[in-house]
Amino acid sequence: MKFIKRKTPKKKIGLALGGGAVLGAAHIGVLKALEEYDIPIRYISGTSIGAFISIFYAFGKRWKEIEEIAKELNWLDVSGLSLSKLGLLSNKKLGERIKETIGDVTFDQADIPLAMIATDITSGEKIVFKEGDVITAVMASTCIPGIFIPVEMDDRLLVDGGLVENVPVSPLKEMGADFIIGVDLNAEYSRKKPENIVDILLRSFVFTLMSATESQKEKAHILIQPDLSAFNMVDIGQADALIETGYDAARTVLRKVF
Repeated sequence: MKFIKRKTPKKKIGLALGGGAVLGAAHIGVLKALEEYDIPIRYISGTSIGAFISIFYAFGKRWKEIEEIAKELNWLDVSGLSLSKLGLLSNKKLGERIKETIGDVTFDQADIPLAMIATDITSGEKIVFKEGDVITAVMASTCIPGIFIPVEMDDRLLVDGGLVENVPVSPLKEMGADFIIGVDLNAEYSRKKPENIVDILLRSFVFTLMSATESQKEKAHILIQPDLSAFNMVDIGQADALIETGYDAARTVLRKVF
């Protein structure tokens, strides 16, 4: 692979990966561009699918390995039908897949300091995970309300962190980052009619969090916003095109700064 050697700022760089269901494959393209530009990531945070992608990078996987992991996944792999009145599906299989890949790990074992966000669906409180069991934290952060059963932890019911901070900049500031790269997957959205109930629920969720994300995104020093309007939020068969779109968007932004 040809790497582009650029002088990076002498700052502690943090990377915030936002939510967006299957659109999260675009994050892999961003990671590819960051590696090519030789940009050192000192801290990483994720919300929802961004949490899922972030753990692999934090635990030493490079973009090509993460691409292989993502392409092996589909909705049937990471979910199962639920009998619960709190959700249609369970994402326990997602946790099992993570364990198969990186083991039953804790935050302090990560190569890159890591944080992820979930929401207490009872109180609306933002829950920031920076210690303890990684798999449970990812399951909570990716638990889209109405689709997945909430994750129970310490007498809380936890769901997707996108409700409170979809582009998770604030944990990076608290961890010590002084230059933050944010990745927003929902800047442009598909205007095609939803094709199934999951697509409808996901679209409704995205519309809910879009306005709340605006003020959060402004706190990033640079923001990567790939145009993903041509894609839907459920078809993993789009992975190659999503990765390429994320890569192109990242290069466009990074070449101006680095």
